[in-house]
Amino acid sequence: MAREAGMFSASDIVEAFEPETPAFDREVERLPLPSGFQWGTATAAYQIEGGASQDGKGPSIWDTFSHLSPSRTNGQNADVACDHYNRTIADITLMASLRVDVYRFSIAWSRIIPLGGRNDPINEHGIAFYNNLIDELLAHNIAPVVTLYHWDAPQAIYDRYGAFLNTEEFQADFANYAHICFSRFGNRVRRWVTFNEPYIISIFAHLNGTLAPGHCRDVGTDTKTEPWIVGHTIILSHATVALMYADEFRESQNGEISIVLNGHYYEPYDRSSSQDRDAAERRLLFYIAWFGDPVLLGQDYPAAMRAYLGERLPTFTAKQHELLQRAASINTYYGMNHYSTKFVRALSDPPAEDDWTGNTEELSINSEGKEIGPVSGVGWLRVAPEGFRKLLNWIWKRYRLPITVTENGCPCSGEEDVSTAVDDTFRQHYFGLYLDSVSRAIYEDGVTVDGYYAWSLMDNYEWSAGYGPRFGIIHVDFETLERTIKDSAYYLRDTFIDRRRSS
Repeated sequence: MAREAGMFSASDIVEAFEPETPAFDREVERLPLPSGFQWGTATAAYQIEGGASQDGKGPSIWDTFSHLSPSRTNGQNADVACDHYNRTIADITLMASLRVDVYRFSIAWSRIIPLGGRNDPINEHGIAFYNNLIDELLAHNIAPVVTLYHWDAPQAIYDRYGAFLNTEEFQADFANYAHICFSRFGNRVRRWVTFNEPYIISIFAHLNGTLAPGHCRDVGTDTKTEPWIVGHTIILSHATVALMYADEFRESQNGEISIVLNGHYYEPYDRSSSQDRDAAERRLLFYIAWFGDPVLLGQDYPAAMRAYLGERLPTFTAKQHELLQRAASINTYYGMNHYSTKFVRALSDPPAEDDWTGNTEELSINSEGKEIGPVSGVGWLRVAPEGFRKLLNWIWKRYRLPITVTENGCPCSGEEDVSTAVDDTFRQHYFGLYLDSVSRAIYEDGVTVDGYYAWSLMDNYEWSAGYGPRFGIIHVDFETLERTIKDSAYYLRDTFIDRRRSS
């Protein structure tokens, strides 16, 4: 049965937690977490594996995008990255030393099927790599959580039909790829993710153009409609694969499948303004419920999106509605990527014809001149643990699914040199405050949260920013590829031991 969305808004949550204010200098309380709570680390294939053409791997859209001239990726690419493809056992040994429960990683589609399509040959070397990775994880008592798609579509399917822009073709090819993964790896994988952050795939890759394949107005693509077609394709492809998994694999493999959605939390720029309060709720709907409502509730897109976007937003056929409703009950958890909180205000000027925000503006300072929180190693990520708690509540009340925090973390300034990177007190404080927010959400608010995966296991290729921002709890020297464990990794290891013991 499809679940109904809760009748509440972001303003209800704001009022529930007043008079909470951002306070990075607050002491970490090391509040308890449930005894079965799992902690882990997360990565993405393109960001760490390297081996760009090794052992028969085909090119992905990121292999193409990162080699464009002039460069759109800070003059850098991930041909080698962290060389995880050739250093798998050593990296798993490091994880085991940190006593992680879970490792969330993604499979490179073009390493499994170099040309990507349902009629294209399988690369057995790629299959062997992931088989070995999974086996080594299990040998070290680390559970694999596998993401099928983390932004790196095979270049060949883009060349053939535009990938996400052709819903039927992409659905069929993605289902074939997923079936191969379930068949070859599913006997040892208990938790699957179909897509990582569909909002980013839709907006940043097919409207802003900052991520592969770089579609934007400047290169002549139709930014009025493309992002919404891409989102539509992702939703239907998820539902198709989730149903396939349930019908063919779930019973014998005893696993589960869902999607990972990202999102900031949004505070009204002027809390006394009804327009800004509405804008905060609208941003959450346009960012998260865009995908959450069809995928997790089996419903249409949010009414606010339909009203604002009109014909720009695709419609679901009766058959597709039935597919969504059947698939909604298969999702048994909510995968949540979250990093920061922003203020948002309503704009009075007419929006651009390809506006995707609901005619809003995001800011780091509110109408009273207060910052949402201290800035991290990148300008967009500010420390605001209160927003994290509020978002956990918003998601729980809307979707009523156990939440797994599948990504959370921050970069620090000055981490290029290992001598200064190891003592990452800023990151440790961030983790501590955000874990306290998880505990409060569980024990004070009644939210079910079952795990927390730090982003990221190691410094890596940060997409269009290249090797600049470092999110890792393990430092990587990108010249020598030497790994050095940062203090935050030991902090996480020890704090999870303490928090779970005291629960």
